[in-house]
Parts: sequence; C-alpha cells; structure tokens
Amino acid sequence: MAVSHTYKGNAPVRLNKWMAELGLCSRREAEALIAGGGVMVDQVRVEQPGHKIEPGQTLTLSQQAEKSIEGKFTAVLNKPVGFVSAQPEQDQVPAARLLTAKAAADSSAPPARNARLAPLGRLDQDSRGLLLLSEDGVLAKAIIGPQHTLEKEYLVTVTGQITEGRLTLLRSGLELDKRKLKTAKVTVEAGQTLRFVLREGRKRQIRRMCDLVGLKVVDLHRVRIGPLALGDLPEGQWRALSAKERAALITASLPDRPPRLRDADGKVVRKGRSFVGKGGAKPNREPREDRAKRASGAGRGHKGKATGRPPRPRSRRDG
Repeated sequence: MAVSHTYKGNAPVRLNKWMAELGLCSRREAEALIAGGGVMVDQVRVEQPGHKIEPGQTLTLSQQAEKSIEGKFTAVLNKPVGFVSAQPEQDQVPAARLLTAKAAADSSAPPARNARLAPLGRLDQDSRGLLLLSEDGVLAKAIIGPQHTLEKEYLVTVTGQITEGRLTLLRSGLELDKRKLKTAKVTVEAGQTLRFVLREGRKRQIRRMCDLVGLKVVDLHRVRIGPLALGDLPEGQWRALSAKERAALITASLPDRPPRLRDADGKVVRKGRSFVGKGGAKPNREPREDRAKRASGAGRGHKGKATGRPPRPRSRRDG
C-alpha cells in the first residue's frame, strides 16, 4: 500500500521542497522522482518539477519511487568495545566488519562490498551501544547535519564522588575548545551510573565533560538517538533500519512548524496564492500604465524634465 502525506500548511509550497522537509529525499532526488512520473498529488501525476502543492492536498508516491528512496542501506548496530565507528588507523577494526549475514539479528541482508557506509554519530573505540552506519545522505543530514537537534542518550558509569555541584556543572556552564556547550540533561540513574541526554556531538564530549568536573568514565553506553532506541538488540549484532524508523528520525529532526492560522470561527485561514510568475502585479514595481507613459517620451519628458535617457540625435528633418 502506497504511503501518502497530506500537506497541512497555510500557503502553497513547491513540491520538491516539501518532500525534502518531510525527509523523503533531497530536493534534487524529488525532482528526479517527479520527472520519472513517480509522484502524484490528489491521484493526479505531477509532471512539472516546480509544481506547488496546495493546503489540504495529498501526496502519494508510486511503489517504484518508494523503493528508490528506501534503497539506501542503513544498519542499526549494537557496537561492542574494541571497534571504531570511523576510518580505522593501524591495527584498529572498523565496526562495519560486524555487518555480516551471521551477525544479523533478523533476516536483513548485509550491505554490498562496495557500499560506502558512514557513521551517523560516532562512538569511540572504548564506547559501546547504538551506532548507525548508512549510505543515506538525507538521513545523515538529519542526524549529524549542522542544524541537527536530535537528542542522544547515554548511560555512563563513572568513578569519583557524584555531587550536586558536579551535576550542575555537567548540565550547564562547561566549555570545550573555547566554545560553550549546549545545556545537557544529566541525572543519577543508580549508584555510579549517570544518564546523559545531549543535543550535540563534540569529540569525546562526555568523557571530557566528566574530566572537567573530576569524574572518570569507565563505561559509556549509547541507548538512543532521537526516537530510535537500541532496545534488546544483542551486543555485536545488527539489523536494517526500517522505512518507518527512517521517517521518524527525519521528522523528529525537523524544526517545529508554527501553528496553523485560524479565524474567529476556528476555520483555517489560507494565505493567497503566490503571484510571482503568474503575470500579476509585481511588488515594489510601478504599474504598467505608468511605465508605458514614461517609455513614450524620448530624451526629454514633459515640461522639460529629464527622463534619464540620452537625448535623441538631431537629424536634418528636425530642421
């Protein structure tokens, strides 16, 4: 069954832009899907890449278009200690080597040998837990892009005395590399285990934060990225990210939309259609009649006023 999306905005928007905002694909990929005839609005096939979807209209993708979007491989891995998520150095072992058919927790097929998988949120060699390895650029932008706001949750075991003052510093007020950190949620889980919820990902951030307040990390376990939880996936095993999980991650990364405008009766207020390119009046431009009058005078306008144009050369007929 084809998945559909209803546009709930107040004004028309370009279809490829809205598809990118939904996290279905990039704008260029959306244009390719439209050109291939795989995009329909209210069951009518869209043919123009600049098509605008109206409030209340429904977008539907063909099965072929859905397959092309979902065809990019993403693995959900429970990484053990001893594997690196990024490019290995010297004798290091990359986490991608764990993506074998034997290590699959379900019937997921492993990636192709030439697949270029990138970690969407790195985990150090001495850290463990949830790691996404993907060739999906749209998903990467949602999770680790410069504007990402997805929370990442960790269970961190430390040595040293956990005091309220140290917890306050961990939550706010610390600085790394001469840059102030975003506020973090830090709570005591049990004993010497802390729960960290971060909205950024600096290099070895949690370990360095703990070092600054006199605590030493002995175990770091990532258990969640946005709406995606590690769950009961066994350590060292993996599974493929589902289309529903992918959509949830991308949707969670989008900024909150402003509430829809409504009138006194509670009805949705629809803004007017954009007139740019429709042949109507253009903003900040004089009316057509005035332009015609101004263009009719050459050299000098009425009453000897300059029009801004060079004077017409005199000919013999001018006498």
